[in-house]
Amino acid sequence: MLDHFRQFGWLRFPMDPRVRSWAEQARDAATDAISDPAHAQWLDCEGTWFIGVDALPNDADGRLPSGAPLEGPAVDFISKHLGALPPLHRAQLSVIYPGYPRPRRGESDAAFGYRRNRDAAHVDGIKMFGEARRRRVEEPHAWVLGLPLNVTSPDAAPLVVWEGSHEIMRKAFASAFKEVPPQEWHLVDVTVAYTAARREVFETCKRVTVHAAPGEAYLMHRLCLHGVAPWSDAATAPEGEGRMIAYFRPEMSQWQAHWLADL
Repeated sequence: MLDHFRQFGWLRFPMDPRVRSWAEQARDAATDAISDPAHAQWLDCEGTWFIGVDALPNDADGRLPSGAPLEGPAVDFISKHLGALPPLHRAQLSVIYPGYPRPRRGESDAAFGYRRNRDAAHVDGIKMFGEARRRRVEEPHAWVLGLPLNVTSPDAAPLVVWEGSHEIMRKAFASAFKEVPPQEWHLVDVTVAYTAARREVFETCKRVTVHAAPGEAYLMHRLCLHGVAPWSDAATAPEGEGRMIAYFRPEMSQWQAHWLADL
């Protein structure tokens, strides 16, 4: 599994009853979060995407108020190969509904075309800044862990991953940071390097869709280019629920020393 993660930049973990129990309780919490008026601003793309940043009420161990801890093969793999599990943020709740994608609020035609035709492919933590919408590293994550919360068909807006893209991205960011003191990396405009690397990924890396059921999980390398595929006309999901996935993306401490490492 470690060799697969190094080579392709992602892993899917098999069904585990502990993860399924967590997902079942997280699904209930997700339903409450979506209906909470305080979270209304997270429903975007003309009602087809609930972004839900930090929407689930888990604690730093991933434990929900109902008592289910976050355990299982993915957590074991992270602890063994990627370092001790850091304190976890409240999980992001990503819910996609039939009709996705639609334009985000304020999204340009070009940006929407990229969302529709390129799955809004991105590396987490690379943020836009300024009126010119340049990019820099603002949220250096340690890894990205996805936990499906309900049963859907494989074509219900699945995760998209470009296998091996993390290596191309690693080289691009290393080049952008060259000759820059590590303590100033967060100030570096990486727009040109990032855009060129994405283009290379699209031309050379295999695009795969990743589907999983509650109780399964998938883990992505922090530099992996990934996105969300459109909702197929034939896709199915529980009525009114859409496709629900919880994501953990803890930020990396002392990131300049580790963010460009292979693990």
